[in-house]
Amino acid sequence: MIGTSLNDRFRLEEKIGSGGMSTVYRAFDPTLERWVAIKLMHRDISEDPDQLERFRREARAVARLSHPHVVTVIDFGEDDGTPYIVLEYVEGETLKERIKRMKRLPVAEAVAYAIEIGRALSCAHAERLVHRDVKPQNVLIDMDGRAKVTDFGIARSLEAHGLTATGRVLGTTDYVSPEQALGKEVAEQSDIYSLGIVLFEMLTGEVPFMADSQVAVAMKHVGEPVPDVQRRRPEVSASLAAVLEHSTAKETANRYATAEDVVGDLEEVLAIEVARSGESTGEATNVLRALPGDTVDFVPARLRNPRRWLLTVLALLVLAGGAVAYLAGRTEKGAGTPTATRSAGLTAVSLPSNAADDYDPQSDDKEESPEATQNAIDGNRTTNWDTESYETDFQSLGKDGVGLYVNVGSPISARRLDLTTPTPGFTASVYAAAEVPEDISGWEKVSSDATVSETERIAVSAGGQRFRYYLLWITDLGDQEKAEIQELTLFQ
Repeated sequence: MIGTSLNDRFRLEEKIGSGGMSTVYRAFDPTLERWVAIKLMHRDISEDPDQLERFRREARAVARLSHPHVVTVIDFGEDDGTPYIVLEYVEGETLKERIKRMKRLPVAEAVAYAIEIGRALSCAHAERLVHRDVKPQNVLIDMDGRAKVTDFGIARSLEAHGLTATGRVLGTTDYVSPEQALGKEVAEQSDIYSLGIVLFEMLTGEVPFMADSQVAVAMKHVGEPVPDVQRRRPEVSASLAAVLEHSTAKETANRYATAEDVVGDLEEVLAIEVARSGESTGEATNVLRALPGDTVDFVPARLRNPRRWLLTVLALLVLAGGAVAYLAGRTEKGAGTPTATRSAGLTAVSLPSNAADDYDPQSDDKEESPEATQNAIDGNRTTNWDTESYETDFQSLGKDGVGLYVNVGSPISARRLDLTTPTPGFTASVYAAAEVPEDISGWEKVSSDATVSETERIAVSAGGQRFRYYLLWITDLGDQEKAEIQELTLFQ
C-alpha cells in the first residue's frame, strides 16, 4: 500500500501501526498540504457487515468529539470497497513507548497524563460513548508533551445495542475492568478502572497483573486486588494511592462514578504533589496552569507560571531598590494528609506529626499499641497502627471497644473521616469531644456504625458543633483478631 493514493487524494507514505481491524498509515494530503493518519480497514473483514458497521461507528462517534486530548477525526471514506478513516496525525510516541523508555514516569508527570486522559474520557462519556480499550498504546504523546486518546475502535454508544455478542470480552486484558472481563454490561466506570491501571503502570513501570495467558490475567482483574502502589514506589503519596485505589475498586459501587470525579481528585493531588516537591517539569507544568482557581491556589506562584512570577519578582526588586526578600511558601505535608487536600467540597485537616493517640479506657494499662499511633497519620500506607490481638470479642473482656483519636488543635466541625485498612470487616464509628474523657460515655457519637471496607468514608455529623478531638472507636473485630489502620484522614 505504500506509495498508493486513496481516492486520488491521500498518499500513503509509511505504516505506523496495526491492529485486529485495521492498519494505520502516515499519509500526505496534497489538497490541504498536511500530514494525516489513515486508518485502513483490513480487506478480509471489510465485507463483514457487523465489523464494517463498527468501523463506521468509530468514525461517527469520534467525529462528535471535539477535545484537545482526543485525536480528531477529519474524514471517512471508501476506496475500491475498502473503508478508511482520516485522522489528525500526531507526531511523537505512544504512552506505552514512553513508559518502556523511562521505566517509571515522574510522579507529577504520571498524574498530569492521567488528568489529560481522564478529561478526554469525560468528553467521550458526555457524548454517551465508552472507549472500552483504554491503554497506554492508545494514548499518543505529541511533540509538545500533551496526551491524546485515540483508537475508539471498540467504543460503543451507551444508547445503542446489538454489535457485541453477550459474553464476549473486548479490550486488552492487561487493563480490562472486572465487569468487562466477565462479559457483563460495560459503562463509563469500566474506562475509569482501565485509567487507574494505566496510572499504576505509569507510576511503577509495569502492569499490576501477569500470568501465562490473557484469560488468566483477566481473571486476576476479577479476583485479586491491585497491588499496593506505595509498596512498589514508596514516594507515592497516600492521597494519590487513595485515588488509584478508588479508581480500581472491583465493584462499580465502590469505584468513582464519573471520569470528572477522578479528574477533580487528580487535579488536587497534582497541585499538592508539586507544592510538596517544590518543582514542576514536563507536562505537569502545562496541566498546572490549566487547573481550576480553587485548586491551583495550593501551588506556589513561582510554580504556576514561572515566567510571570520571575517578572513580578524583578519588578518588586526594582521598586524596592533591591531590598525585597521573597519568601516562597511551600505547602507542607502534615502527618498523613496534605495541608489543603479537598474531596467533594471538603478540606482535609492538617495534623501535626504527634496528633494521634490510642484510647483504651477499660484496660488495666489504658494503652492500645501507643508506640504505633503516628503510623496512622504519617502519609505512608506501608506503616500501620493496629489494635492488640484479641481471641474473643471485646464484651467478653468487659470492654466496649478500643480506638484511636486525633487532636486537631483548634476546634472544628468535622464532616467526614476516611481510612484505609488491610483488615476490612471490623465495625467502627466516630466520636468527638472538646477534651479527652475518661471513658466512652463522655464522648459524643457523631456518625453511624460502619462495617469498614478497605477504603472507608464515614460521614460525620457534628451538628454544627466544634470539637478538638475526634475518635475512631472500634467495637467489633469481625472475623479477625485485630484491626489495622494504614491511614486516617479527617475532613471539614
